[in-house]
Amino acid sequence: MKVAIYTLGCKVNQYETQAMEQELRARGHETVPFGREADAYVINTCSVTAAGDQKSRQAVHRVRREHPEAVVAVCGCWSQTHAAEARALGADVLTGTGDRMGFLGLLERAVRERGASKGAPLEAVDPPFERRQFEWLPAGGMEGRTRALLKVEDGCANFCSYCIIPYARGPVRSLPMGEAAVQAVELRNQGYQEIVITGIEISSWGRDLHQGTTLIDLLEAVSAAVPGMRLRLGSLEPRTITEEFCQRAAILPDLCPQFHLSLQSGCDATLKRMRRKYDTKRYLQSVELLKKTFRHPAVTTDLITGFPGETEEEFRETLDFIQTCGFARMHIFPYSERPGTPAAEMEQLPKVLRAERARIAAEAAAAMRRAYLEECVGRTEEVLFEQPAGEEGLFLGHAPNYAEVRAPGTELHNQIRPVKITRTDGETLFGELEE
Repeated sequence: MKVAIYTLGCKVNQYETQAMEQELRARGHETVPFGREADAYVINTCSVTAAGDQKSRQAVHRVRREHPEAVVAVCGCWSQTHAAEARALGADVLTGTGDRMGFLGLLERAVRERGASKGAPLEAVDPPFERRQFEWLPAGGMEGRTRALLKVEDGCANFCSYCIIPYARGPVRSLPMGEAAVQAVELRNQGYQEIVITGIEISSWGRDLHQGTTLIDLLEAVSAAVPGMRLRLGSLEPRTITEEFCQRAAILPDLCPQFHLSLQSGCDATLKRMRRKYDTKRYLQSVELLKKTFRHPAVTTDLITGFPGETEEEFRETLDFIQTCGFARMHIFPYSERPGTPAAEMEQLPKVLRAERARIAAEAAAAMRRAYLEECVGRTEEVLFEQPAGEEGLFLGHAPNYAEVRAPGTELHNQIRPVKITRTDGETLFGELEE
């Protein structure tokens, strides 16, 4: 059969889509772009924000309207937490965030039985809090890519007051260290130059294994298994960044100095309402440790504006705090109510105010971004090149700090080359290849 998959949301969803595509091809099926004619259309959904919910619904609507005879299959966080909505929209196959291989079996069955009288959808939405084992999925990546995702953890036990994801993903489950090393070797053998270590909350990796191992142990094992291959970390909680973590991580020869530390607010009162597990003092300690230990690291973050109860003074505290941290890049979101979470029951701020605060924070973030990139000018960075830049004679890639770099050259795909950075436009670095 021909299968098209549309992926919404985070790197974990991207990884799981790649694994499903790889398994479908191994079973003899063909994967095609989502705009092409197919026997089945899979929507791998997201529910981290209201916008994710809306895009998930719209994708199901679109396929049902444009391809009425095709099988429509829905999986992911939105269908886990909003199964009734997905069912009402006419999904033929409906699962959540578990058992992706079982989901593909239901998909095959639905295509085989297509043409029979339409009945209830084939469903397998399991209770997420009953999950105890990490679901093994085949390592791999999209064809033509230079970096691959390696999912090492699923689930979250933080239960921040605004977040639906623990209810969609269940408890923490970890990929054993040895299996992570084996998958890393497989990715290297497939030709990838870089691995992104990802998960729903990788700072909790190893908690369920009860072996006394933590994320830094995993990084050391993967680094030893694939010497010379770049390693990049997904989102981290501030508690991960300790003196010991930094000392051990700094001697890993291929760990990229980009650290995404979730912030969400720079005000202690707001962090407490969010049920975050740190205050601004502890967060700043993490930032300072990273900047002391690593050469010009890129410390990046997420920020939510307009959280319930956020006063003008609290927002100003956040603006002052992000300036103190000096982030290399920020992802800024107006607060989005998630029904079923404690924050959704709090008194809400007007959406226009949430958006305005996001705009103000984004202006500050853009200035910090430019300042960080200007500090890169004059340095030499080892750039992993990915594709032509769309401009005459320029090739695009990323430095270890994940800054986008453009340099003159051709046929550079999947090569790591030294580039002398000569200028920036505030978003991208430009440079010249060094021999």
